[in-house]
Amino acid sequence: MNSAESSICQAYPDRVEVHGLDLCRSIMGHMSFTEYFFLLLTGHEATSTQREFLDLLLISIAEHGMMPTAVAARMTYAADPGSLQGALAAGLLGCGPVLLGTSELCAKLLEEAQSRVRAGDDPLVTVETMASAIRKSGGKLPGFGHPVHKPLDPRAERILELADAKGASGPHVKLARQFRQAVEKVWGMPLTMNVSMPIAAVMLDLGFPASIVKSVPLLARTAGILGHLAEEQQNSIGLWMAGKAEEAISYRRK
Repeated sequence: MNSAESSICQAYPDRVEVHGLDLCRSIMGHMSFTEYFFLLLTGHEATSTQREFLDLLLISIAEHGMMPTAVAARMTYAADPGSLQGALAAGLLGCGPVLLGTSELCAKLLEEAQSRVRAGDDPLVTVETMASAIRKSGGKLPGFGHPVHKPLDPRAERILELADAKGASGPHVKLARQFRQAVEKVWGMPLTMNVSMPIAAVMLDLGFPASIVKSVPLLARTAGILGHLAEEQQNSIGLWMAGKAEEAISYRRK
């Protein structure tokens, strides 16, 4: 028996089967792409709430202007207009813990806090202790701080507002809010809760494992980058941006 197995997809001469469903008969014309994305990630069909909020979260982080992801993609495409896939890859390679990948760190933070609470620890004491430990180590608390949005990130506040209104707020959303209180106390000033924290909190409350939280900003930003590349094809500014970067940086001999 072959021990190497996958339960995602198999192509047959007359059909394509995805997680046990006929692609043409049961998925195409019946599911939105968001629902299909959920199926691919989890192997299960989304509930109406899961679909609605996954759609919302994808929209919330797909586009944010001339971020490094878009700049890298546009400059790469300008240098090689025949490589759309290469330019897209260049943008996605920048999706690390500083940009976009923060949501995964937020999910792990919230999971750790929730595990302590389930073990009997007080939630407010838990988040304050965790925040203090990060502060003392010189680290940054994921999900807090933003160079543009101050004092609030409108995307984060809208996600929380809708989660409350539609009954999607659970223990992880509650912990996210408690982390906001703890941050202000530990840092001695309020820090903006950015969009990564509610994305992680809502996904965890909807049953997503922390290990796939990063997939949402990755898919979302793929759409945003492709939008930039479509504009780059019509109005190329990639080489202009490269030139401006060269002008802005002075050379200094060591």
